[in-house]
Amino acid sequence: NEVGWPGVAHIEGRDFSAAIEQAKSMKGFTARDVEKAAKLPGPKEYTVGFGRQTILDAAGSVISLVDQGKLSRIVVIGGCDGTEGERSYYKDVAQGLPDDSLILTLGCGKYRINGLALGNVAGTDLPRVLDMGQCNDSYGAAAVALALADHYKTDLNGLPLSLALSWFEQKAVAVLLSLLHLGV
Repeated sequence: NEVGWPGVAHIEGRDFSAAIEQAKSMKGFTARDVEKAAKLPGPKEYTVGFGRQTILDAAGSVISLVDQGKLSRIVVIGGCDGTEGERSYYKDVAQGLPDDSLILTLGCGKYRINGLALGNVAGTDLPRVLDMGQCNDSYGAAAVALALADHYKTDLNGLPLSLALSWFEQKAVAVLLSLLHLGV
């Protein structure tokens, strides 16, 4: 047992069938849970799953929007914003951005802006918020930025790209060193 916890089952050989069966056997959401959630403020659905490859596959559309002047800036909002209710840095940043900006989220900071109705990039069908995953997916945001820099024959600092990052954990050092290595 790698973690030293007695009785903890481990997934061997990528066979997730036991975890899937356990999930299927759980109670799940009740009708009452759904009714309570429907009364909460904010959107009821979130568009997620925009990992690195999904964004790279749509790079032509993003580049076209930049070239047409419909997309002025890409902002990466990532990391922790803490659990204290008074912390609102990421929410403030997202709400202050112009309608022709695109927000790529990483890490828990996304939970501060998920409830905001930010719509689409002005004049397009592209959602303004694309979630690229958790903080461990920072590589994906770097890969997207590097692909854009390659297309425009510039470095990362020459892109219409802004970073709003804050991490409170050890992995922040790895993310920071990676950004420094990339010349940001």
